[in-house]
Amino acid sequence: MRINLIIISVLLLTGCFRGSKFESTPIHLNPNMDNQQKYRSLEESKFFEDGSTMRRPIEGTIARGMISDDYSYLSGKNDDNSYLMNNPIELTEEVLNRGQDRYNIYCSVCHSQVGNGKGIVTQYDYPVIPANLHDQRIREQADGEMYNTIVYGLRSMPAYGYQLNTEDVWSIIHYVRALQRSQNATFEDLPKEEQDKLSGTS
Repeated sequence: MRINLIIISVLLLTGCFRGSKFESTPIHLNPNMDNQQKYRSLEESKFFEDGSTMRRPIEGTIARGMISDDYSYLSGKNDDNSYLMNNPIELTEEVLNRGQDRYNIYCSVCHSQVGNGKGIVTQYDYPVIPANLHDQRIREQADGEMYNTIVYGLRSMPAYGYQLNTEDVWSIIHYVRALQRSQNATFEDLPKEEQDKLSGTS
């Protein structure tokens, strides 16, 4: 009986300590790897020679589910690493409409809706003058070069590869080519019957 009374008294006394604050670290009977030496992302590493914790993937590594046999479609380049000259997706009305939609969202704020580089950002002391897409240099560049500029960025132009999927990028390029033709059309671009009307031979 006396032993039971002592046990009950001890339990009651330990209950009085619940909610109390202590300066000492509590005993952790099962650490379970909660406290361990480890590196967090972007921390400096003393283990690797370059001092970086995050490691570069082995060259040629492809994320699971991302492999594709169509290298040119995904990279805008040929097997010899030269730029792909022509757009690999077929030009259709649907593709052109999609390209116009994506262009107006992502490109027109800088390059304007007609592609002359006078988008709305230029009205607010924008420090960099956007490129005029009708410049001869851009009109003559390979479609694959334009693809890489959109996906990876160039100088002050940011990369849009994280916001646009591959097909949308190629669709934008089709639309840019249509803009270029609309602003730089020649007599030879007209259908034969229209040429005849203008020349007075019909």
